[in-house]
Amino acid sequence: MKTISVQTGGKLYIAGEYAILTPGQTAILKNIPIHMTATVKEAEKITLFSDMFDYATDMTVDKNYALIQQTIVTLATYLDKSLHNLPAFKLDITGKLERDGKKFGIGSSGSVTVLTLKALSAFYELNLSADTIFKLASYTLLKLGDNGSMGDIACIAYDDLVAFTSFDRQKVSTWIATKDIKTVLAKDWGYRIEIIKPALPCDFLVGWTKQPSISKDMINLVKSAITKAFLEDTERNVQICKQALQMGDKMAVKASLQKVSDLLLGLSSAIYNDKLKALKSAEKGLDVIAKSSGSGGGDCGIAISFSESDSHELAQRWQKAGIEILYQERLSDER
Repeated sequence: MKTISVQTGGKLYIAGEYAILTPGQTAILKNIPIHMTATVKEAEKITLFSDMFDYATDMTVDKNYALIQQTIVTLATYLDKSLHNLPAFKLDITGKLERDGKKFGIGSSGSVTVLTLKALSAFYELNLSADTIFKLASYTLLKLGDNGSMGDIACIAYDDLVAFTSFDRQKVSTWIATKDIKTVLAKDWGYRIEIIKPALPCDFLVGWTKQPSISKDMINLVKSAITKAFLEDTERNVQICKQALQMGDKMAVKASLQKVSDLLLGLSSAIYNDKLKALKSAEKGLDVIAKSSGSGGGDCGIAISFSESDSHELAQRWQKAGIEILYQERLSDER
């Protein structure tokens, strides 16, 4: 009996959050290799199970499984097959990106969508490219009315450090409503996904506050405060940061990330709660730049450290502030 297993990781924003919601803006995101796993095996009928829930289901409408079900419908439509004509399978998804019921904030609905597509691509031997998976996952979420930037999907589909320039989701949603899937996928959506290869010896650290991020209502409030100046300043500094990482310019990385952090602070006081303020201020006197990541108010912050001893000191400072190192990686060893 045919069985395959695939994994997808999480993601965190380094720069460009909130601004990325506006088409044409760019963000830098880092893949986080803390994984969810999907196992697919041949079966008599389609059966779905996720360890997020305490029951399995099939393709009967189910609110909890709507995302996985819609992803399967998207793929069937793409393959020009009805659900009845799809060779049946049992799909198991495991690996909640959380501990003790507290989410890390590195996953998303995008993680589950990409994971389901990757698993079925392997099972049906479709060999879908990262870009096709990105488009199919975005298509699925837009069909469900999700209005996120899709930056998380770009990062998770490519499983790398990426610069993502967002597309006009309203325009693509109109295409989805009026055209067939092949036509929509063949169109140029206007996004860019660029893999960044850092030429800078540094450590990338993720600090987990163990607190939830700000609520949807608060996120909408923050979004309403976004100005043209915020977008322009953020874009300029995201581009500086991207080039500085590629060119190995430490001072420009630090200055640009400090600027985007300041811009977020100016956007809303809700972004930097006490824990994230402590995560940021722990950089003081160290060859380190730290900032909040994502919507803010909790979840994770990130830091880039240019000294091994300072990485160690930062970790100790975070620990004293009740912040756990969730992940650490050497980004580049080029000298």
